[in-house]
Amino acid sequence: MQEKSELTALMEPFDSFWEAPSNIEKGYGRFARFYMRNYFKQFKPKTTDNVLVISCGPGYMLAVLKDMGVTNVLGIDSGAEKIAYATGKNLNARVARAFEFLENSDDQYDVIIAEQEINHLTKTEIVTFLRLCRSRLKDGGKVVVHSLNGANPITGPEALAQNVDHYNTFTEYSLKQLLEYAGYRDMKVFPLQLYIFYENPLNSIGRSIDWIFNMIFRICFKFYGKSNRIFTKKIGAVAVK
Repeated sequence: MQEKSELTALMEPFDSFWEAPSNIEKGYGRFARFYMRNYFKQFKPKTTDNVLVISCGPGYMLAVLKDMGVTNVLGIDSGAEKIAYATGKNLNARVARAFEFLENSDDQYDVIIAEQEINHLTKTEIVTFLRLCRSRLKDGGKVVVHSLNGANPITGPEALAQNVDHYNTFTEYSLKQLLEYAGYRDMKVFPLQLYIFYENPLNSIGRSIDWIFNMIFRICFKFYGKSNRIFTKKIGAVAVK
């Protein structure tokens, strides 16, 4: 068993420094839009899917899935206060730590979503985690993860130093490598866009500036023989067992 003392971080790998919105209640609407306009453009869970959400926090993803009609959903998180907030919203969540839960569970899932970045683990621990997720997936099931994007020359270096328990960053290419090494197939890496809150007119300006930066980065990387295409602050990935 991957006990806490055996983890390099020596702390719960996903929840040690949770960057929550200052207003938790408003986060439900904001995160719902973020998920719908990023994650669920890439994959659509079926209403009959059995879904596990790891590091679910106060249940932002759980609430979105519930609104989508996905009823068989479980969220786990090591923070009792966050779980209390989720259960107060009538969301199915329980206090549990990721490694122990995956190792001891006999349930099989159609989709496993890791809500916090895998960057909180060393590469060896990430592979262990991804393989544990794979062991809990049905054949053809999907894992969903996201990562700090090391390809962004502005935010990549800062993201690595931002938290004391950030051990790595990944690019589109290396994230696919990691998932393939853990035994997955049909990996799809996608950008997690920040400027997708169409209700705020300033997001149009942000999208325009972001597009300009992306073009500059692509040209610069091409100049050095690199073919990187995704430069968002974070990247997500879906892979199949």
